[in-house]
Amino acid sequence: MNVVTEVRAFFEAALLRPVERDHTESTSQWRRRQIIVAIALVVGAFALGRALAVQPGDPVFYLATVGVAAVWVIGALASGRLHLGRANTRDGRVGGRAVLQGFLLGALLLVIFLAGALVIGRIPALRAPVDELLDHARFGSLAVVALITAVNGIAEEVFFRGAVYAALPRRWNLLGSTGLYALSTVLSGVPLLTFAAILLGLLTGAQRRVTGGVLGPIVSHLTWSLGMLFLLPTVLNI
Repeated sequence: MNVVTEVRAFFEAALLRPVERDHTESTSQWRRRQIIVAIALVVGAFALGRALAVQPGDPVFYLATVGVAAVWVIGALASGRLHLGRANTRDGRVGGRAVLQGFLLGALLLVIFLAGALVIGRIPALRAPVDELLDHARFGSLAVVALITAVNGIAEEVFFRGAVYAALPRRWNLLGSTGLYALSTVLSGVPLLTFAAILLGLLTGAQRRVTGGVLGPIVSHLTWSLGMLFLLPTVLNI
């Protein structure tokens, strides 16, 4: 195989060809999941907006963001069964978990965002909200912020690509879960955060559709979010 063929086979396996599985729920289980997801979504979106409104350097920020993660995780676990998922191989077989695929897709998204940051860094109106978000790492403990970033990344994927995705009708679960994920960030007041949620949501939602679980999306999310945390400040200052 040449490089182009290998790359095409990778994207087909990781994002286009669903693994066969049966995650069917009864009508009562599905309705229960929908109610719990709706409640958690409203509470979590409000909590996220309040958390991001905390002044950089204030210890309350750490507690507030952990609280947001708790809302997502509790909502997801209470809604019903979740799955880790299985991955396709490039030759069409069902392999192991989607860890490597998740890492590579997350790294690709990271590169795209860092390239975009080179442009954003030269537009004051777009850069200012990003700098405000990064101030939490600049004025606080970077190690603690990194840990919280990882915890929230896992929590968001468990909720949005786990519970929310499963609560929506099949024809709408990819776009619907992405849209609700983006809406949950609107109260943050940072348009670029919402834009990032759309792109990340589409990527991880496609992984969820293919793998049937949350492990691949979690790995992609962590690769992207931690990479942005550590590399974005440097790129913005280039």
